[in-house]
Amino acid sequence: MKNKVWFITGASKGLGLTLVKRLLAEGYKVAATSRDVRQLQNAVGSSSPNFLPLQVDIVDNTSVGDAITGVIKKFGTVDVIVNNAGYGQLGTIEELTDGEARQNFDANVFGTLNVIRNIMPHFRSKKAGHIINISSIAGFLGAFPGWGIYNATKFAVAGLTEALSAETASMGVKCTIVYPGYFKTNFLLQGSLKLADSPITDYKEARDLETIHDTQIVGNQPGDPEKAAMAFIKLAENENPPLHFFMGSDAVGMANTKIGILQSSLTANEELSKSTDY
Repeated sequence: MKNKVWFITGASKGLGLTLVKRLLAEGYKVAATSRDVRQLQNAVGSSSPNFLPLQVDIVDNTSVGDAITGVIKKFGTVDVIVNNAGYGQLGTIEELTDGEARQNFDANVFGTLNVIRNIMPHFRSKKAGHIINISSIAGFLGAFPGWGIYNATKFAVAGLTEALSAETASMGVKCTIVYPGYFKTNFLLQGSLKLADSPITDYKEARDLETIHDTQIVGNQPGDPEKAAMAFIKLAENENPPLHFFMGSDAVGMANTKIGILQSSLTANEELSKSTDY
């Protein structure tokens, strides 16, 4: 397993950085990307020959393609992809401009698609590989006021990964959607989380949730990034990894809540639902 080569996007902070450090400590070969390669090198703090830091614009397909070509040239192959790059965008559906929404989709969705398109020829040729796409519990349970666009990007990541899993089933390529809950990283801090440029005070629920994040959640997240890194490694070592993986007790709890709501709705409306058949 230690011979596997990992390719991780968005690796200069957060879960991506913790995973890179753990993999290098465990003896894996790791290629990692960031918009600022010097920041990435300083954050990782390693000059190991097993580490390949890459400056990549995840939204630029050519930049992504060149990076993957460089990894294969250096290490001979890629075995595990972790699409981790992205950022949080706060703001209600009305508040966010078209530009704000599209930028979030560019980073969180189209960046992931760029990596998938560029790695799949390699994975198809060797009939092996594992693509781990980072969604969020907000990509399964969307009822967070003020997070609608971000939620939509993470629902999109989950949906495209389900389709990719079905498309590659006969090729030996495995796919996993990871839905993290709250982890004690810098995700909720300035620089990783963008606010709406033009907030509207009428949206009380959204403003209240922003306050809760600032005053109650930041610093009290239940998830341990080091344990998350070990969970990623275990997923990659699993011969039959799950398509859906909820990471953290809070994520599991929220997922069960959503499943319960769906089951209740299905049961309560079953007669009306089936009344539309011929």
